[in-house]
Amino acid sequence: MSRTVAALFLAIAMAAVVGMALGFEHIGGYIPCALCLSQRIPYYIGAPLMLLAALISVAGGPSWAVRALLGVGGLLMLYGLGIAIYHSGVEWHWWQGPTSCATSANAVTTDAGSLLGDLSSKKPPSCDEAAFRMLGLSFAGWNVLVSAALALVAFRAAMTKG
Repeated sequence: MSRTVAALFLAIAMAAVVGMALGFEHIGGYIPCALCLSQRIPYYIGAPLMLLAALISVAGGPSWAVRALLGVGGLLMLYGLGIAIYHSGVEWHWWQGPTSCATSANAVTTDAGSLLGDLSSKKPPSCDEAAFRMLGLSFAGWNVLVSAALALVAFRAAMTKG
């Protein structure tokens, strides 16, 4: 796989992961916890960087710049992998989560008159409760797999000669 193709793939994949997370949040109604939100940061940074790497590569820019950006993308995914592993462990109660994740969500408001007042009192869900599991993995568990795969693609493309 060429660096250009790898960078484009990574940009699209990272944007798709964030898009899916936002879709589950805004369409599916899954409220993200603090750790869920922090897992998105590497994707928010990585997607535009990988797009920049692809543009530099297509424009015939210096290969060291493309390789460096791919390396940064790999490091971002490793960082995301670490957060995802930590979050998965918190969900499985293998270790404690941060104290900022110790709250649980309030009940959903059914009274339209108190909706504005309730907006300020909403709390994110606790980080130790998986909102959804598919094939035994929570969102954080799936992010472990995706982050590891994207890190592998990024590092492999960065180290490819030529």
